[in-house]
Amino acid sequence: MASREFLKILQSARMGDVSAQQNLASAYLNGTFKTPIQPANALIWLEKSYLSLKNQIVSTFSSSDTEVSSVGVTSPEVLEIFKQISTVPLEATIHSPAFHFGWDSFWQIANANLESSFSVQWQLAQMLLDPNKKELQSEVETWLSKKDGGGDLVSLQKTAKEFLVGLAQSENQFTHCAKELLIKLQPKDEALSSLWSAWLSDQNEDALAQAAEMGLTIAKLNLGLRLAQFDGASNNGAGKSNASLKKAAYWLELAAKDGDRDAWFALGEIYRRPQFSGYNASESDRCFDRAADLGHALAQFRRGANLWRKREKVEEKIRGLQASYWIWQAQQQGVPDAKELLGKILENTSDPKANDWYALASYAEKAINHHPEYKLD
Repeated sequence: MASREFLKILQSARMGDVSAQQNLASAYLNGTFKTPIQPANALIWLEKSYLSLKNQIVSTFSSSDTEVSSVGVTSPEVLEIFKQISTVPLEATIHSPAFHFGWDSFWQIANANLESSFSVQWQLAQMLLDPNKKELQSEVETWLSKKDGGGDLVSLQKTAKEFLVGLAQSENQFTHCAKELLIKLQPKDEALSSLWSAWLSDQNEDALAQAAEMGLTIAKLNLGLRLAQFDGASNNGAGKSNASLKKAAYWLELAAKDGDRDAWFALGEIYRRPQFSGYNASESDRCFDRAADLGHALAQFRRGANLWRKREKVEEKIRGLQASYWIWQAQQQGVPDAKELLGKILENTSDPKANDWYALASYAEKAINHHPEYKLD
C-alpha cells in the first residue's frame, strides 16, 4: 500500500507541480516511500515534468513558438531534469508510451556535452552494440521502422560506437566497461591480440584472464603458471595454497590439452606439491613423460635420469639405451647436466668397452660426426 507521503506527492504531480513530478519519478526509480521500482512510470512523469517546464520557459518569451532547445537547454531546471532522465534504465522502458520521449532525450543529452552525457552514451552503446542484447536491438530496429525520422539502426550503431570509443579513451566511471565492450566487439583474433598485448605491456591480469577464457593457449599457460607462482611472481612458490594450485591445475590442464609442453611440465610439478590435495606421483610422472614426448628439455632429462636410475628393472637388450636416448635429446637442447650424465653412462663399468651401450654410442658418435649440427661438444 502506498505511503501517505507518496499519495501527497502524487496528488501534487497530477495538478502539474513540476517539482512533485520529478520527486514522483525519483520514487519510481529509487523505491523511496515504499514505492515499487518502475522505470517506465518514472519516465512518464519525467516527460510530464519536462513538458510542464518547457511551457513555463516558453511563456516567459513573447513568441509562443520559441523552442526549448534554443532558450532552455542550459537552464538549471532543464539540466536537472536531463540529469534525472540519464539515470533511467532506458532499455527497461522500451514498451512504455514514454519510450519515444526517453529515446529522443537520451540522444539530445548524449550530444550535448553535459555532466550526464557519459551515463547516457554508455547506456546507448550497451543497448545498440552489446552482443548479448541482440533481442533488444531487434526490438529497437522494429520500433525505429515505425517512427517518423527515427533513423536506421546501422547508422545509430555507428554513432554509438563513436560514443563507446570516446568513453574508453577518456577518464570517467565507464572507461573500464567501455574498453571491455570494445574488446567484445572485435573479431576474436583481434580481441585476443589486444588482450595479450595488454598483458605483455601492462601486466594487466584481467586481460590475461579474459584471453585465457577466450581460449588463447599461451594465456591459459601463463595464468596457470602465475597461479602456481612458477612465473617468478613469488620466491615462495612451494608455499602456494591448495585452492590456488587447483585453479592453476585447471588452466594448465586446458593448455596441456592444446598440446603445450610447458603446461604438461608444470602440471607434473604441481602433482608433486605436498600441499596440493591432488598429490599423485604417478600422475606427475605421466605429465613429465608427456612433456618429454613433446620436446621439453628438462622433462627429457628428468625422464632419462629416472630411466637410468631404474635401469636394473628395465628390460632392454642394451642396458641404458632408453635413458641415453632421452638424456641425449636433453643435451641437444642445452641442459647442462645432460652431458655429464651421458659421460657417466658411458663409463658405468670398470671396463667401459665391455659396456654394450659403449659400443652403440661409439657407432652413434661416428654417425653424428658426419652431421656437424648434431655433433657433441
